[in-house]
Amino acid sequence: MEDKLDTIFTLQKNLEKMMNLERYPRDTQGKISALCTAIIHEAVELQRTTNWKWWKKPTEFDEAAAREELIDIWHFVVQASLELNMTPEDILKEYQKKHQVNKQRQLDGY
Repeated sequence: MEDKLDTIFTLQKNLEKMMNLERYPRDTQGKISALCTAIIHEAVELQRTTNWKWWKKPTEFDEAAAREELIDIWHFVVQASLELNMTPEDILKEYQKKHQVNKQRQLDGY
């Protein structure tokens, strides 16, 4: 049975093969920059599903819409991982390393 993150990476690789990449940057730095912009904009779309505007009458939270926006972010994060030649194993190692830093920061009153 394939790992879930491996499955996501495979799906993203297959989607990339279908995409028109004429306007996609050619160099890694340009690709990462473009993907960061996409992630930022998708994060704003996710934020728009919340009632962050304190001056506005709140609406009911649409969890389905929020999930969809979160998955859009995941698409771009996975693509950025692929552009940086990261495997799911690399992601786990980097996550664990940073997780230890974050835990220590909490213990140190960061």
